[in-house]
Amino acid sequence: MKRPIVIAAGGTGGHFFPAEAVATVLAERGHELVLMTDARHGRRETGLFRDRPQYVLDGAGVAGKGIGGKLRGVTALLRGMLEARKILKTLDAAAVVGFGGYPSIPPLLASRMLPRDRRPAMVIHEGNAVLGQANAFLSRFFPRIATSYDSVARLPQGSHVTLTGMPVRAGIEALFGQTYTAPTETVRILVWGGSLGARVFSDVVPQALAALPIGFRTRLHVTQQVRAEDTDRVRAIYEEAGIDVDVEPFFNDVPDRLTSAHLVIGRAGGSSVAELAMAGLPSILVPLPIAASDEQGANGKALQDAGAAWMIRQPDFTSAAVTALIADLLTHPARLAAAAQAARHFARPHAAAKVADLIESVLKS
Repeated sequence: MKRPIVIAAGGTGGHFFPAEAVATVLAERGHELVLMTDARHGRRETGLFRDRPQYVLDGAGVAGKGIGGKLRGVTALLRGMLEARKILKTLDAAAVVGFGGYPSIPPLLASRMLPRDRRPAMVIHEGNAVLGQANAFLSRFFPRIATSYDSVARLPQGSHVTLTGMPVRAGIEALFGQTYTAPTETVRILVWGGSLGARVFSDVVPQALAALPIGFRTRLHVTQQVRAEDTDRVRAIYEEAGIDVDVEPFFNDVPDRLTSAHLVIGRAGGSSVAELAMAGLPSILVPLPIAASDEQGANGKALQDAGAAWMIRQPDFTSAAVTALIADLLTHPARLAAAAQAARHFARPHAAAKVADLIESVLKS
């Protein structure tokens, strides 16, 4: 039996979806897999890991917290590390692969606490244009690092880096190469907020679109992800403005939504940006302001500098600003088509297979 590969990932989809995409490739290649995750989501009852070994470890984030919060977070991470060390000694894992965020720290740190002759190989994937806090800490142990961008800030000198791109789900990967057609009559806008800070989009975007001239409003079809408690409020604003809208707390059919969208408004997380690039879509990006290293700001700036997106910092993300920008884009749809073309240049297909290739290469070294 092959020694298993441990996938260390948890929390939000931005970290877990890339991990699952890589794990799917590894499973197809015949590798045994184990998931180490955190309590925010807990045991996975669907998907690839449903019938595979899973361990939910203790842990907590420390970025952006006060002294008390940092101490509690560090204590939880140390408990998780001790749990992971005990499990890894039994598993005899061939490799531990982390996908960023605090859930990756306990398993990867524990792997370095094992005797040298029993240490699994160590690989981390960085999905942003700036090395995240967790990966920056783990990089001091000289892992192999897979990156999503040509240039990643804060990489330690002498790092073993391989450019792979950001792994995405198979349904998103299938969008690569689709043709973008600038809107003529109906204009489809997709608004997704992610799990953190989604409310700002519910507060700003409906009011912004409702303030457009009637000739623009009647052409719009808006699909917006909102928190459940905001659903009725957001829908009422759109309906009063005469805007065709579909409001839901969660989308199960993201590839279909991307296929039909002309413009996407949302955060600038690594997974979101990769999905936009794979679909070749223009976007308005609002980086999450509480990110410890401003990873989303770096991601958004990379797309904006290439002409693929318009980035607005959250303090400037007002209804008036969005109304003005959308009105200009609807008046000049060629700008949307040009941004879509630029977005396609950021797409890196087959990233999951490339990360799997990297993992297999360290197993053989």
